[in-house]
Amino acid sequence: MFTSINISQIYVLDQDEALDFYVGKLGLEVNTDADLGFMRWLTVQVPGRPDRAILLEKPGPPRLDEATADQVRELLTKGAMGGSLFFTTDDCRKTYETLLAKGVEFTDELTERDYGTDCGLRDPFGNSIRFTQLSSAG
Repeated sequence: MFTSINISQIYVLDQDEALDFYVGKLGLEVNTDADLGFMRWLTVQVPGRPDRAILLEKPGPPRLDEATADQVRELLTKGAMGGSLFFTTDDCRKTYETLLAKGVEFTDELTERDYGTDCGLRDPFGNSIRFTQLSSAG
């Protein structure tokens, strides 16, 4: 049976803009950036964690025909189809303040919850991102 998940995927409209956001603002690092001919394989990871990557994929062939890719792009632009990423951090407040200083716009302010402290934001393409500092009980 399965032993792990090593790549998750979200759609982005512009891979260079996605790279600026995920690496330049969120502090992730490039795992793979390869031209496969039929698509650009662009993955990022939490620094030092190559075992788990996020594929930043443009909607289009070979996975989607152009008509379907247009629909996906339209829904993504409306924020109606974004994926979701969940990160953990050792210091949610510090991470929040660091990202805020970099101009990241949050959709959910820093909040204390039963399971820890978390907040939420969207990437430039409508994908939802949350990060949490789990409580010791969480």
